[in-house]
Amino acid sequence: MQAEQIIEYGAPLASHTLAPPVPQGTEVLVKISRCGVCHSDVHIHDGHFDMGAGNKADIRAGRTLPFTLGHEIVGEVVALGPEATDVKLGDRRVVYPWIGCRSCPTCKRGLEHLCPKPRNLGVNVDGGFASHVIVAHPRYLLDYSGIPEDIAGPYACSGLTAFGAVKKVLPAGAGDPVLIIGAGGVGMMAIQIFKALSGQAPFVVDIDPVKREAALAAGAAAVFDPTDERATISEINKATGGCHGVVDFVGAEATTRIATKALRRGGRAVIVGLFGGMYQLPIPMFPWNEISIGGSYVGSLAEMEELLALVKAGKIAPIPVTLRPLSDASKSLDDLRAGKVVGRVVLTT
Repeated sequence: MQAEQIIEYGAPLASHTLAPPVPQGTEVLVKISRCGVCHSDVHIHDGHFDMGAGNKADIRAGRTLPFTLGHEIVGEVVALGPEATDVKLGDRRVVYPWIGCRSCPTCKRGLEHLCPKPRNLGVNVDGGFASHVIVAHPRYLLDYSGIPEDIAGPYACSGLTAFGAVKKVLPAGAGDPVLIIGAGGVGMMAIQIFKALSGQAPFVVDIDPVKREAALAAGAAAVFDPTDERATISEINKATGGCHGVVDFVGAEATTRIATKALRRGGRAVIVGLFGGMYQLPIPMFPWNEISIGGSYVGSLAEMEELLALVKAGKIAPIPVTLRPLSDASKSLDDLRAGKVVGRVVLTT
């Protein structure tokens, strides 16, 4: 098998030829045809997250090098462990990568993506920047029939992340505007998902004029340039009367300020992006305005099944996808890090 692997954090990925793994127990070996490239891959490749005030969270201990990134995986079942059932050789599937221990209270509530002992593909165990990957159980292999192969993988992360976050701010009625911050791959998914679930068009903030135009083309009610933060907040509040909900897919200090200041009383901000930094808000603001600030991390297996059903029903338009060969994995990380990607880059093998 071929794999593009981290050999040193922050350094270019290395191309390796390896023996394909042999599935054990309930494991399944998938021959990968497509794998999306995600901002999370960039952070893992860097080896840290920015926590603000010059502090960094070192995440290098979370895996053993060399390591294979990639969690937006599509492929074909080519080998089965002796206990793997309900799947057969030749099945083409999209992989749910947010795998937990399956035995803790969190997993038993159906929230494996929040398991304290995660086995996430491309995060904790080897993932999809390769020609093959081991998947722990057939339950994580989902039928994507009716969805083009090129776009199926991103629904396992960017789509699922958008879906899980949007569900947390769904409006109660037509007078409950929602703002999306960031019109990258995840934000573009969120626009479509919000429209499908609510029947309304969201407002969108992005610093890139190309992405703002893409958001309008995808059905945004209006777009805002956050370059002048104070003016932007004023424009948002004038257009919306204050937002019922805001989803921040960037997660930077400036975007979080916009998210909270755009809320009406009783509103909720959901932080998804991991750009980093630190944000402060006077404690009395929470009870005075009855606002809430929370996080959202990908989504559950059940939510991914729900999302795929919406996509198959034609209720979510596809985002732009650029196909590149597996050998371009390092270049794709660099382009994503530099903000040069519109939609999603998907690697092919």
